[in-house]
Amino acid sequence: MKIALIGYGKMGQIIERIALERGHTITGISTTSKPIEEVDFQNVDVAIEFTTPDFAVQHIEYCVDQGTPVVVGTTAWNDDLDAVKEYVTRHQGSLLYASNFSVGVNIFFDLNRRLAKLMEHQPSYTPSIEETHHLQKLDAPSGTAISLANDMLFESDRFSSWVHHENKAYSAPEGQIALTSYRREGVPGTHKITYTSAIDTIEMTHTAHNREGFALGAVLAAEWIVGKRGIYTMQDVIKL
Repeated sequence: MKIALIGYGKMGQIIERIALERGHTITGISTTSKPIEEVDFQNVDVAIEFTTPDFAVQHIEYCVDQGTPVVVGTTAWNDDLDAVKEYVTRHQGSLLYASNFSVGVNIFFDLNRRLAKLMEHQPSYTPSIEETHHLQKLDAPSGTAISLANDMLFESDRFSSWVHHENKAYSAPEGQIALTSYRREGVPGTHKITYTSAIDTIEMTHTAHNREGFALGAVLAAEWIVGKRGIYTMQDVIKL
């Protein structure tokens, strides 16, 4: 499989190594000094995009225009998601996006939805979310934390929204879920769901030990989407 890497930071470099180990070829790399327009898409089977929210949408549209499936790991562009889906559909493109490509995190997503559904009938418990990442992470809350919070809201009639604070635990107003972000040196990514009552506490945590899982998941997604048309997420890849 011939892969174009759109973005070549730490994540892009790990993706490159894993892709090569799995027998694939990197035939194009776009960086801040080499824009996507300089990549030869005639020699690309699939693109993997990890850049910044300011560029993600235009990168998706460019890949669609080239007829190239694109896997997108950039987060914090979801305000444009509906427009992007319409663009991909109208041009019969191929898009696979996720707030997190780790297989373990996607299993965690599924467990979170199931737990939220169970806890909907337990009003004595108050839910909260914490996420901790390395100091270089630009967005807060993380895309993963937002996905967790939105999934909890989807399963609940008790809560209508989530509210975000940074670096300090707090209690959310009634009807809201507290989401707290922390930024600490050397933390690849930790997400914790907590349900607290006067009697006990239930906690569920996913802790990434490194970025390998995110990168491997992106390569697995790229392998999966080649030859397909439509809009997909990592849940389609692992079929939970």
